[in-house]
Amino acid sequence: MALAARNGGMARRDGIFPTFFLSGFECSTFLWKDQGRRDLCEETQHRSHADEDYRMLRSLGIAAAREGIAWPLVDKGGGAYDFSSIDPFLEAQRRHSILPIWDLCHYGYPDDADPFGEDFAPRFAAYARAAARYVADRAHHGPLCFTPTNEPTFFGYMAGEWAWAAPFGRDRETRRRLTLALAAADIAAVKAIREDFPDARMIHIDPLIWVVPPRDRPDLAEAAHRESYDDAYLAWDAISGRRFPELGGSPETIDILGFNNYSFGQMEYREHGPHAPLEPGDERIRPLCDLIEEGWKPFGRPCIVAETSGLEGGRPDWLNDVVAESLAAVNRGVDLQGVCLFPAVDMPDWGTGKWVHNGIADVERLPSGALMRVPYVPYVEALHRWQKRLNRVTQLDEDPFDTAVDLEDIVRAARELAPAADKDWN
Repeated sequence: MALAARNGGMARRDGIFPTFFLSGFECSTFLWKDQGRRDLCEETQHRSHADEDYRMLRSLGIAAAREGIAWPLVDKGGGAYDFSSIDPFLEAQRRHSILPIWDLCHYGYPDDADPFGEDFAPRFAAYARAAARYVADRAHHGPLCFTPTNEPTFFGYMAGEWAWAAPFGRDRETRRRLTLALAAADIAAVKAIREDFPDARMIHIDPLIWVVPPRDRPDLAEAAHRESYDDAYLAWDAISGRRFPELGGSPETIDILGFNNYSFGQMEYREHGPHAPLEPGDERIRPLCDLIEEGWKPFGRPCIVAETSGLEGGRPDWLNDVVAESLAAVNRGVDLQGVCLFPAVDMPDWGTGKWVHNGIADVERLPSGALMRVPYVPYVEALHRWQKRLNRVTQLDEDPFDTAVDLEDIVRAARELAPAADKDWN
């Protein structure tokens, strides 16, 4: 949504989403290494605070949000599903006019499913079709938007090589097999959904990463390069049909690219286990603008920054850097449709359980046990400054869907500001 028309006679170029800034809610349902099945929506109390959480987005001028459907929890086996757990989200979305982007597999699959089994992709496709029908019957506004498998490449790492989550693999080959199995399931789900809803949009999301060898290990340069330029794009290459054509991918299947960007995405290679994040000021850090452009070019599809957030008091500066880098990418011709501030509400660290302080709102536990939402004011103020600079509203009006984002506003701001790509962005 725009504040007011100011295109100086230039033709509008409608974007995909009703607002340029998006948000979302942590919704992982992995089978965690030492804790069993996790449900982050419960851990953040998002289900019980759904109305409050969506009302906050409306007050911030955000009309699109990533939301999860917990496949392991709704799939009862034998083709039976219970989607009642998402009813609070649907009701809140309708009440506050927020467009959902539904994650159908956010790191979790049913206990009795085998990601390497022949029935995994068909089972996921059947569930995806049922989920799409359920939300379509209750949706307040189109288009229907889905992320079939969230971060399939990163899922491959965390669950296929690092053994953080099921299926608890511990080697590169299992990691690649898992990523390709998830990509195959994703492709099957897209086809199943589009049999019923041919206009549904798909946002395929993975992290932007950059891996460098240790300074004293030039022998690891080839392995680091492979992770940056081959493994990082494994799922997208499969889903888009650029590689592994036997899986049935295509450019239309991948549809919209989602780039997740966090400071720990730029790393120094380690032969065993997760790589080591580069420290701020490391001369090997690359500008985010460069990573966005490199991620976008091979596919040429519309894209968003699908997750990004700073930590604690650094959140406003992080937002400023990310938006400036994103606008620099627009000046290079990247078809950028939005930036998603994720999460909207703080989340616990997966391993330690400590609150990360990366949300638009922090949480405070009341004596009753309820988690009170407390917006982090400097972050909100930084968001509003950018909304005004990009000719966007700072709170939603009665009908946020009457006009989509005019991307000419974004292009014009990018040209006027002319931000330089800056490797010190983190």
